[in-house]
Parts: sequence; structure tokens; C-alpha cells
Amino acid sequence: MIEKITRLRDRVLPEAVMLLLAYIPASASVSSELLMSGSNWHSLGIGSGALSLAGWWFRLISQPFFRFILLRWMWRMSLWALFLWRVSRLKLHLVATHTDMAAGLGFVSEGQKAFSPIVFAGGAVIAGQIGNAIAYEGATLSSTKLPMIAYGVLAILFLVAPLLVVGPVLLKTKRKALLEYGALVTNHDQLFDRKWIRGQHPPGEVLLGHHDASSLADLGSSFAIVREMHIVPIDKPTFVVLALAAALPMAPVLFIATPTDELVRAVLKMLA
Repeated sequence: MIEKITRLRDRVLPEAVMLLLAYIPASASVSSELLMSGSNWHSLGIGSGALSLAGWWFRLISQPFFRFILLRWMWRMSLWALFLWRVSRLKLHLVATHTDMAAGLGFVSEGQKAFSPIVFAGGAVIAGQIGNAIAYEGATLSSTKLPMIAYGVLAILFLVAPLLVVGPVLLKTKRKALLEYGALVTNHDQLFDRKWIRGQHPPGEVLLGHHDASSLADLGSSFAIVREMHIVPIDKPTFVVLALAAALPMAPVLFIATPTDELVRAVLKMLA
């Protein structure tokens, strides 16, 4: 599986297609920037449709290169999802009581952290256009907050999406374990109840320090892990890393849109 995915990754045809797709918008006469309107540094002057040298460089070099890199990473993300799906079809030895809360597949979420620079780069593009709109086009933070929030949500969902392919396997494992461990815990609790609650234990035997109490607690903890098991193998640290990667580029926009005295007062108010 690794060899097949590697061969797909290194093929020239997909990258040639991506390069072609990256240059298609450059042939259009309409700018593809959604958050910038009116006059900007791309044109020769106010109301002029002619591009400046910087505009031509932006359209023919910068934008296509950015699109190509973005498409390339999307292709690799798709290959990663394909690899996870093929692995999930194997006869895996999954244990529902694994403390990673993902039957032993929790380590897979570590791979998603490698894609956080892509989220950061996309956030920098969105933040740059929003900052330009606020600084030069009269936009406000309240009028541009929706694109920032939407990007953060969509970026995280896009990075978590490859992990969804192992969801059916984990869901099947969880359902089976709930029945198996549920029956085991029920049988054990009935024996414990009969012995210690109904008084059927041997004369002179006391519960204090007895291993029966420990086994009752251990089985209860195991069943709790099964009930809380995740069907998507992503942990909180990975989620935080992805969220920070999407949010950090937006921080300078807040400083541009908010006067310094208001920021100082807000900080002092939180510290008070």
C-alpha cells in the first residue's frame, strides 16, 4: 500500500494537470480575489482596467504558483485519506479499551499536524486581503469577521476529513465492545452483588483490601473507556494545533482594526 501511494505521489501527470488548473484563472480578465474590489496596486490607476507590472507578476507568477502548491497539498491530502481507507480495510487488531480513546488508532491524528503550515499559509492570504480592505477600502472588522470565521471552520474540517475514513471501522469496534464488555461487566457485577451485598461470601472474609473491589473498579473504568471511545481518531492537542494555525495569521488584522487605546483598556480590564 505504501509503495502504491508513493508511486501515485511521484507521478508527473497529476502535477501537470494541477499546473494547468493553476493557470486557467490567470487567463480570465476578472480578478479572482473575492475580498478586494475597486482600485488597488494591480492596476495602473483608479478606474483603469490595465494591469501594472506588479499586477502582471501577481497574475502570471504569484497566484498560479500559490494555486499549484495548494492543489499539490490537496492531492497529497487525498492520497493520505486513500491510504488510511485502505489500511482500515485490513484485519486490524483494535482494542476498544485502549487509553487513546480510539481503539489504538489515536496516533494517526499526529499526521494531521504536518498539514498545519498549509492552514497557516491560507490564513495569511485571507488575513492579507482583509487587512487591505480595512486599511485602504474602508471595511470594518465586523463586516469582515465572517470570512475569517468561515475560513477557520472550513480549514479545520478539511484537515480532519481524512480521518473520517476510519470512522466506520471504529464505530463497528465500539458497538461490538459495548455488547461484549457490557455482558462481562454485568456478569461480574451480579457475582459481586451476590457475594458481598447478599452476604454469600465465606465466613470471616472481609471486603476491605479485597481484590474483588479492585476488579469491580477496573472493569467499570474499562467500560467507561469503551463508552467514551471516539469514532474519529483526533485528540484535543491536534485540534488545538490546527485551530492555532488557522487563527494566528488573523491576529495582525485585529491590531489593524482596533485602536491601541482600546486594546490596552481591554487587556487592563481582563487583568483587573
